[in-house]
Amino acid sequence: KNSGGDTMIVFIIIILLVYFILASQYESFLLPLAVMLSLPVGIFGVFAAINLAGLDNNIYVQIGIIMLIGLLAKNAILIVEFVAQKRRSGLNAFDAVLEASALRIRPIIMTSLAFTVGLVPLMFAEGSSAQGNHSVSIGTAGGMVGGIVLGIFVIPVMAYIFQMLHDKYNLERYGDKEIEEEN
Repeated sequence: KNSGGDTMIVFIIIILLVYFILASQYESFLLPLAVMLSLPVGIFGVFAAINLAGLDNNIYVQIGIIMLIGLLAKNAILIVEFVAQKRRSGLNAFDAVLEASALRIRPIIMTSLAFTVGLVPLMFAEGSSAQGNHSVSIGTAGGMVGGIVLGIFVIPVMAYIFQMLHDKYNLERYGDKEIEEEN
């Protein structure tokens, strides 16, 4: 009971830690926001799935959410990283997002579906631990399906918006130096 209220603090610390790790990887404080803001669609899927199944938000669902956040972030990182690489190679932001999304959509969908199908046996488990298995599998599978169905639209849009903001910020800040160096 004493540590039950600490869950929100732990989630906030985890989110901040992941944000700072991504910020150091991308060398930008804007690009990680594309990854972080794509995660709520998966969380929405978790709560929709457990509500449809008539399950409670218990510790098993919360463990599934932590696992799901890592997997959904990986999917978003794949697209955002490819957008950043394509942008550095000279493509404009829109073309970089289109090309990165086209290159990464198949691997993202295949790994996500393989993960979701792997959870199906837990959904039909029987025995003493069946309730826990149902909670973690239904919640996580619902979140993954929601994260993929909505994520294939949300992640590229977020990547485009934050790549444009990143470009604008960098041009305003470093544009004059680059022009002087070229002359």
